[in-house]
Parts: sequence; structure tokens; C-alpha cells
Amino acid sequence: MEHPENSSEYKGLTVNSGVAQPSIVNPYLRRGRFARRSLSVGDYVEGILKGNVTILGQAVTLVESTNPQHQAIAQEVIERCLPHSGKSIRVGISGVPGAGKSTSIDEFGIHVLERTGGRLAVLAIDPSSEKTKGSILGDKTRMEKLSTHPDSFIRPSPSAGSLGGVARKTRETIILCEAAGFDKIFVETVGVGQSETACHSMVDFFLVIQLANTGDELQGIKRGIMEMADGIVINKCDGDNVEPCRLAARQFRNALHLFPAPESGWTPQVLCYSGFYGLGIKEVWDMVFSYIDFVKTNGYFDHRRAEQAKYWMYESINEQLRNSFYNNATISGLLPGAERAVLDGQKTSFVAAKQLLDTYLTLISAR
Repeated sequence: MEHPENSSEYKGLTVNSGVAQPSIVNPYLRRGRFARRSLSVGDYVEGILKGNVTILGQAVTLVESTNPQHQAIAQEVIERCLPHSGKSIRVGISGVPGAGKSTSIDEFGIHVLERTGGRLAVLAIDPSSEKTKGSILGDKTRMEKLSTHPDSFIRPSPSAGSLGGVARKTRETIILCEAAGFDKIFVETVGVGQSETACHSMVDFFLVIQLANTGDELQGIKRGIMEMADGIVINKCDGDNVEPCRLAARQFRNALHLFPAPESGWTPQVLCYSGFYGLGIKEVWDMVFSYIDFVKTNGYFDHRRAEQAKYWMYESINEQLRNSFYNNATISGLLPGAERAVLDGQKTSFVAAKQLLDTYLTLISAR
């Protein structure tokens, strides 16, 4: 009998520059004979508006791509989807590493879907390695219930070194998900770092998950984080940890009184729950929905959305200026020499930077 690996029926082939090669992942994989058809902008928009999660996922891949051609297509798709967006409730979820964010989101998501129906998109941001730039993207494996739910869409994305632990393209992904009919969006950050401003600037409710009895409670009581939080929840409030969680909750409530009242007029609440056992989940979401009703009534909901749009306009300007600078052929050629001059002590970093910027501005003005 012919060995399977020698059989054309079982031999998995990949095509690279016209040459058939065995699949690296699975040499027995039998691939289709024809390459996947390229989708037009119209195909992407039509598929997204119909709620096709496969096409939605492909569109998100375009948004995250650094390929200029992909970016051009992605921006056109976003522009055409924009009128169909904005109708969701966006919740940002952050917390210290090990706080149980993914497990909590699994419970939160199932509770919200059972309570309100509709569709839920989870945008889980995974930390990228500073050395290899790679990410594990394993959040979906810890969301066992949501990953099999027909009304959920989970998209893990690499943080790619962006500020606040939120992928640079997450806001654009939110627009696509809303256009696809997802009326609830969860944005999970990689964890509390130096700044969660990026996440706070794209969601309606910012939820911070904390732990008790870690010996580092004061680390969580940071002014920036506390001022941004619309709600704080203490996870793992079960068994022998109930009293420590209640004590931690009191400490956080006392700390909140030291800060100025939020612009929304809402008083942030502190609650305890157990994501693993699903205890206190209803109370957490009663708080979230109470906040949404509160800010929609006093007009802050629309005000915050408008301010966020303005914030991202400036962020887009900064990003495009940065890309234009580093992708300039002349600047790319001058950078290695400037680096050597700084490393050899011939120039200060400030002088080298100013010379490069002056050169770039001269090139721009000469166009």
C-alpha cells in the first residue's frame, strides 16, 4: 500500500512563487486547488453589513495590516461602514495581570447576552514582545462559553507596543463590529500600565478589575487609573477571600472620595464578585447599565463620544506624521548615520533629532 505521505490525495501543498511546497504546519493537509478570491471594497462592506463574521474578521486583518495597499482598502471600508456604526454600548475592561480578566469577560458576556440579547464583540488585546514583536493571542481559549456562542465574536489582537495596552487599530475595529450588528463591544486591555488613556478614549464605561490580599493594594490606587474608572470590581470574592475583598472594596471607596467628582456627574462604585463561580455578576452589570442610563439622561454620553472622536482625530494626525517621517526615503538614509553620531558621542540626541526634523521639514516644504 502506498504510504499516505507519497499519495497525491493526502499531500498538502502550499504555493510560493509558483512552486508547490509541503505545508509546514501539516504535510498531510489537502488544500484547495484555487486561491481564495480577493474581495473588493464592496464585497467587504456588503458582508459586514450582513453580519458575516468571516468577512468581518478578514476586514479587521486589513485594518491591522501595515501594508499600504491593505490600509487603503481598509480605510475605504471603514468610511462606508461609518454611517452604520455608533449604536453599541462600549465597555473597556482593564486590571492588574492575573486579575482574571478573560474569565470574567466570559461570565460577563454570557450574562449580558442572556439578559439583553443582541450580539457581543470582544476585542481582546494581547501583549506583544518587545524583542520578537510576537503575541500568543490566547485570550479566546480562556473564554470557553463565549467562544462557542453563536452571537459572540472574539478577536484577539497584538498590542504592537501601542500606548495604554490597546491596539492602535482597535477604534476602527469597533466601527466595523458595530456596522456588522454587534450592539455590545468589550475591549480588554493587556493590564494596568503607565496609561490606559487609549482604552478610556474609545469606550463608554471603563471597568477596572482589582484583587484583594495581594500585598500591593496601594499599587492599584493610582490617581490616573482611579480618575478614569467608572466602576471598580474586586474579583475572586469567594471562600476565605470574602472578607479581604470587602476590606479592599472599602479602601477603594475611601480613595475615590479623595479625587474630584467625575465630569459625568457619576459616582464610581466599588463591588465584589467572583468570576470563577459567577457570583455577583448581575450586580456588576446593574451598575454598568445604571451608568449608561445616567449619562444618556444628562447628555454626557453623546458629549463623551464627541470628545473621543476629537481625541482620535489628533491621534491619527500624530500617527500619520510619524509614519510619513520614518517612511521618507531621505530620512531613512540619514537615520543610521545619526544613530552612530549619537552612540559615538559626536552629537547629543536632541541635536541629531532637530537636524533630522529640519531636513524633513525642508523636504516637505520643497514639494
